[in-house]
Amino acid sequence: MINVFNQHVRHMLALKAMREGQVAPQEERIACPGCGAQIERKALLKNLYVCPACGHHFPIGAYLRLSLILDSGSFREMDAELASSDPLKFPGYAEKLEGVQEKTGLNEAVVTASGRIDGRKVAVGVLDSRFLMGSMSAVVGEKVTRLIEYSAKNRLPLILFAASGGARMQEGILSLMQMAKTSAALAKLDQKGVLYIAVLTDPTTGGVTASFASLGDVTLAEPGALIGFAGPRVIEQTIGQKLPEGFQRSEYLLEHGFVDQIVPRREMRAVLSQLLKLHA
Repeated sequence: MINVFNQHVRHMLALKAMREGQVAPQEERIACPGCGAQIERKALLKNLYVCPACGHHFPIGAYLRLSLILDSGSFREMDAELASSDPLKFPGYAEKLEGVQEKTGLNEAVVTASGRIDGRKVAVGVLDSRFLMGSMSAVVGEKVTRLIEYSAKNRLPLILFAASGGARMQEGILSLMQMAKTSAALAKLDQKGVLYIAVLTDPTTGGVTASFASLGDVTLAEPGALIGFAGPRVIEQTIGQKLPEGFQRSEYLLEHGFVDQIVPRREMRAVLSQLLKLHA
């Protein structure tokens, strides 16, 4: 595994990995959704949660992803204390929040931070699909907006990793308004000429796709990621037609100009470093 954090942070990541079920006995195996291969979890971890047989990219937690791209000791988390409440008193929502917070060790579905990639300081945010499918709540929108504003104020390149099922229905319009809020903040960032790199991972859908995930100066994607607004089945039922093979996957979007480059997980840090150097 790539050595990018100091010993203390690596210990923290190990604890979080155990919490998110990414550490298991050596004999335990997991079936690959892409090819059905039975893979030892230890081998999967060593391969950065990419299937060694078919290249399927498993979703990974926010802290693990940050550990793969940031320089050792450079991680500085922002707004970690912000957490969702239950603004609409939606039935069962408070209990669901409490359960997922305990299970994941996260306060919300996004982790935002400053850090360095090969010595270049960046502002970076990562959505975590383990937390209610990375859905965008009012707090997620607030944290992303604060990160964008921090990027603009300090003229730091911005990198956002998207992984989301869309707006969080339990927060209604308060969630939906985050689409406009984050997009407006990015418009101001663009006016300042600050680089924004969007990285789309599996899945990136709904209101996140329709807002900040689609506004990057450069848009990267992991292989095979589902990217779109409505899901393929919803679209097929709406238009009454069969969709093309691979529709809404990274490779299809690259072919049709919606994505600039597909980047395997092991190469992501190097590609980001190259982009930062080119736009310095």
